[in-house]
Amino acid sequence: MAAPQDQRIAVPIDDPNADTEWNDILRKQGVIPERPPSPTPMIEEAILEGRRLAHENRLEGKDLDELDELEDDEDEEFLEQYRKKRMAELGALQKKAVHGSVYPISKPEYQREVTDASKNGPVFVNLTSAMGTNVESKILTELWRQAAEEYGDVKFCEIRASQAIENYPDRNCPTILVYKDGDIVKQIVTLMTMGGVRTNMQNVDSLLVEVGAVPESDMRVVKRRRAAEDAEEERLLGGKTIKTGTAGRNDDDDDSDWD
Repeated sequence: MAAPQDQRIAVPIDDPNADTEWNDILRKQGVIPERPPSPTPMIEEAILEGRRLAHENRLEGKDLDELDELEDDEDEEFLEQYRKKRMAELGALQKKAVHGSVYPISKPEYQREVTDASKNGPVFVNLTSAMGTNVESKILTELWRQAAEEYGDVKFCEIRASQAIENYPDRNCPTILVYKDGDIVKQIVTLMTMGGVRTNMQNVDSLLVEVGAVPESDMRVVKRRRAAEDAEEERLLGGKTIKTGTAGRNDDDDDSDWD
């Protein structure tokens, strides 16, 4: 006896995602799944939300002088709210600013000034090089001083690596150690992962935020980040202007700039 033939009709489906009348019929019959929602409305909604948040936070990171300069552009009541917020933040920082400079420490002081002190807040230690030719160590020492002045609420210490750890390789300098609650929570050997000789205060800001020493919304962090973004935008715009202004110059003129 012959096997029964399949009586089902093969339904032609060219593109199940195509917006056709035939596909609409197939979707109603459950032959093909419903079309996924278009991402366009979600993208537009995300863009609008981003613009809304940017507008709401447009004054974040601005100091009192910068807020005063916006008196003609912003609603006075709105500006006054931010002034009060800034003054409260500054007052809180001044109360917490118990340091303000780098603590040069010796090995006998290490336990007290670093390990024990970290139980009251993060302590950042710079293990410096004994060699005057270590460029990265020089860079971090300068950044350490600037950070200590700006972040008076955070403790920054410095000690020769060879004094802290016997036979510590100079090639590993500078080394950053971050202590919290009596333990090392972060260790960075040389500045390679932070930017090398290009390491700057933005990298230090990122480290402070990463370990929880300051929040990402800290006005000092926000202000420096925005300043860097503005500088980059100005650089890009300036580059376009220079390119337009030098159009038509011959190769000899271009080469002469490098002579």
